[in-house]
Amino acid sequence: MAAGEGKLEELNKLYLAIILRYKELIEEKEELSVAALPTLITPKDERVIAKAEEFKREFVNYTYEKDFLAAAKKAFEFTRDKIDNIVPPVQFWLMPSETLDFQVGDMMDKNVLLCSLLLQLGNPSAKVLVEVDNELSVFVYFEFNNVFYAFDLKDGIKEFSSKEELYDSLVKGSDSVAYEFNNQHYNDIR
Repeated sequence: MAAGEGKLEELNKLYLAIILRYKELIEEKEELSVAALPTLITPKDERVIAKAEEFKREFVNYTYEKDFLAAAKKAFEFTRDKIDNIVPPVQFWLMPSETLDFQVGDMMDKNVLLCSLLLQLGNPSAKVLVEVDNELSVFVYFEFNNVFYAFDLKDGIKEFSSKEELYDSLVKGSDSVAYEFNNQHYNDIR
């Protein structure tokens, strides 16, 4: 190990010790009400715009009607494959630009980024759907050409003929809490 790498490793350990010492204060200041979740979806952020433009450039004269679904799948694959899944030692909300900059995030961060990208690619129906039961389930869904698509970063892409069918299939826990949101709306499902 080079001398610089050893110093960096020690510095990272120091940063972790500081974060853990002030964990409660950080989480107290970081707390975000459920109704405020739409503020995390930022399709107009310059980093989100730039990444969406990268996807659009892969098509000749990108048009929403013709190319959105293929571009959406590229955004899904990028988020699934290029953004590493990490769970930081404190509850901390990353903005999509930070998720892009650091190429890391937990499942909520990654789905917030994906939703922001889909909105920027032109689909206003894109939403993050969250179910809290024994564990957290998070995915993004949207409607396109009368089909509902669920982009699940763990289980892949699923298609449904209606929003009700999507809910029935993917929101499973009878005692769970479920809600959906994007930059414009927040909705309790149950």
